[in-house]
Amino acid sequence: MAIYRAAAKVNLCLHVLSRQADGYHQLCMLMQRIGLYDLIEIELTAGSGVELECAGVVLPPGGCNLAERAARLLLDQLSDPPGVRIVLHKRIPVAAGLGGGSSDAATVLLALRQQLNVPLAQEQLMALGLRLGADVPFFLQGQPAWALGIGERLQPLRGLPNCWYVLLNPGVALSTAQVYGQVRHYSTAPMRRLHFTRTAELAGLLHNDLQLPAQGLAPAIEQAAAALHAAGAEAVLLSGSGATLFALCDSEVAARQLAARLALAPGWWLAVAEGLVDVPALLPAPA
Repeated sequence: MAIYRAAAKVNLCLHVLSRQADGYHQLCMLMQRIGLYDLIEIELTAGSGVELECAGVVLPPGGCNLAERAARLLLDQLSDPPGVRIVLHKRIPVAAGLGGGSSDAATVLLALRQQLNVPLAQEQLMALGLRLGADVPFFLQGQPAWALGIGERLQPLRGLPNCWYVLLNPGVALSTAQVYGQVRHYSTAPMRRLHFTRTAELAGLLHNDLQLPAQGLAPAIEQAAAALHAAGAEAVLLSGSGATLFALCDSEVAARQLAARLALAPGWWLAVAEGLVDVPALLPAPA
């Protein structure tokens, strides 16, 4: 059995440019993986099909979990596939704007391609990932990137400063579709810089067109943002469709000091994580 880490992500900016006829939205986002991980155990078995366990999480019937769907999709590329057993240990909050499900799916695709020596080029794997979700291709390539279209067109960054994040979720799960359904105003795409040297440059980029719609659905987001500002955070933003907020910090010390000053309400979730730069997309767990 092999064990892998599936990293969360934050959106340093998220501009909703327009709504398509099919209901999807044209976006311009800057995304980065962070050092907050689900753990995924993957074992090839002598049987057939995919078996998934996820302790502490109620899984929908019919193979609707993204990790299970990813395994089935990869096995469909083989003429005589083995069985696969997956044990998922969730550390990333569910429906929180941190991309946990998409990252799990990407990790399963990458791991099974490697374990089974499946002759799929990266472009083919990215196409499979897009069938699972718009964020999956980002996790398959792994590097900080601008994401365009519905999120599938990626432009990796050449440079990003070392930065840390204080993550705060007010104990609310939000439906991505529901949040996008509340968008009434659109913005224009920012200039897509490919190199940043200082955290302050990233702070000036922070923008999320989903924050006001998300706060309308979950007022606790605004309360959590106020708590971050009261603790001394200056650069605060909602990640994705929420409900997780992050505060951008230029060092681990600053991030942990900020987290220690936070006044947490009951049910809130708090974490500190490093921004990942030049880290492979497939991450085996440390021995």
